[in-house]
Amino acid sequence: MLGADEASQRSALEAVNAFPGGLQIGGGVTPNNAQMYIDNGASHVIVTSFIFTDGRLDYGKLEELVRVVGKDKLVIDLSCRRVSEGGDYAVVTHRWQRFTNFILSKSAMESLACYADEFLVHGVDVEGKRLGVDKELVALLGQWSPIPVTYAGGVSSLADLELIRDAGAGHVNVTVGSALDIFGGDLEYEKVVQWHKQQCVSLTSP
Repeated sequence: MLGADEASQRSALEAVNAFPGGLQIGGGVTPNNAQMYIDNGASHVIVTSFIFTDGRLDYGKLEELVRVVGKDKLVIDLSCRRVSEGGDYAVVTHRWQRFTNFILSKSAMESLACYADEFLVHGVDVEGKRLGVDKELVALLGQWSPIPVTYAGGVSSLADLELIRDAGAGHVNVTVGSALDIFGGDLEYEKVVQWHKQQCVSLTSP
């Protein structure tokens, strides 16, 4: 995700220019800058906070973004936290500090699917802790999302990747961040790449 400073913006543009069509950009995305990121090589823009006003989903803002970049270039970030122990998952915004009234459900995700190409969902309760994934959230995403959905949060081992594959019934993608050795973690990047290649082979094998 982008920071608000110019250095972050500059680095992001350098990255998408170097790998056109291979990276998504999120953080501070609005109708005023979304097309600029796409024009510079981003495959998609990721949006969360902009489409919420006073904790409520603002369909007017969402429709404006779709008009600017198109549904096929938009990823809606539905990163969430439990409202209470064992309770529903609510979308959180503004660096995951503010709860919204948007509760994840099958009907809620279906209603948003016509506005986006993908969903991105950080399990904020476990994000960055490297203590395991939110298995229940992964399972719900696999059941509820009618479009591609990517889960992030808590991955620390290859076993976690397999848990996500199985809990999500093969319908949930995954991102790995701080656990990777290239970012100072213990999970070997090369082993993750190899695991991914093996999954791709399995999917294409008769």
